[in-house]
Amino acid sequence: MSWLDSTVVRAMIEAALVGVLGGVVGVFVIARRLPFFTMALTHGTFPGIVVAALLGLNLYLGGGVFGLLVVLAVVVFSRARGQDFTAATGIALSGGFALGVVLVSAQDGFSKDLTAYTVGDVLAVSTSDLVITAVVAAVVLLVLVALGKELLLVAFDPVGASAVGLPRAVLDFVLLAVIEVTVVATVPALGAILTVALIVGPAATARLITDRLALLFPIAAVVGVVCALAGVGVSTQWNIAAGASIALFVGLAFGVAFIGSVLRGRTAVAGSNPASDPVSA
Repeated sequence: MSWLDSTVVRAMIEAALVGVLGGVVGVFVIARRLPFFTMALTHGTFPGIVVAALLGLNLYLGGGVFGLLVVLAVVVFSRARGQDFTAATGIALSGGFALGVVLVSAQDGFSKDLTAYTVGDVLAVSTSDLVITAVVAAVVLLVLVALGKELLLVAFDPVGASAVGLPRAVLDFVLLAVIEVTVVATVPALGAILTVALIVGPAATARLITDRLALLFPIAAVVGVVCALAGVGVSTQWNIAAGASIALFVGLAFGVAFIGSVLRGRTAVAGSNPASDPVSA
C-alpha cells in the first residue's frame, strides 16, 4: 500500500496503536497495582533478546517467548510458601537482566546492536511491524473484552472471585501474559526503558480525571494516543528521540491532570490508605 510508504505515516499509525493498547491494558495494571511488574518485564525479557541475537532470530520474538516464561515463573514463585508477588517480581527483574548480561559477556566478540530494543525507534517501524502490532492489539483487546469482568473482579475483590469459583491462578496468568505481550509490542516504539511510561501513565492520568470505571478505559486510550502522536510529531519536527518525546508528553499529561485534580479537590487526604480508594462502576 503506497500510503504506508511514508515513514511518518507508519510512525503515526504505530504510535496510535500502541497508545490505545497501552492505555487500555494500563487500566488493569493500575487496578492490580502492577507497575513494578510491568517495569520488571521490560528488563526480565533481556535474556530472550540476547539469545535471539546470538541465533540470528527476531529480537522481539525472543523477548516475547522469554517474557512468557518470566510470567509463568512469577505466578509459580509468588504462590510458594513465605513468598509474595512483589518478591517474585523483583527476583525476575534482577535475575533476568543478570542472565542477559552473563550471556553477552560469555560470548567473545558479541557485536549485535541492541540499541533499538533498549531505546526504541518508532520512526523505523516497517509495514510488517504495523501488522504485528495491529494483530497483537486486536487479540489483546478481544481477550480483555471476553474476560474483562472476571479480571476486574479478581482485582477488586479477590476473596469474592474465589468464592464464586473463578480460577484466580489462571486469570492471573492471563492478565500477566497480556501485559507481557503489550510490553513486547510497545518496545519497538519506545524501547524497553520507556515502555512502562505508555502503559502506566495514561491509565494513571485517567484515574485522576474520573472515578468511573467505564470511563477509565476510553480516557486512558485517548490520553495514550494523543501523547504518542504528539511525541512523534515533536520528534519529526525537531529531530529528537521519539520514545523520549512520547514519555515526556505522558508525564506532562499526568502533571496537568494532577494539578486539575488538586484544583477540583479530588486528591486523597495525605496518608490515606490507597486500598480504601475505590473506583466506582
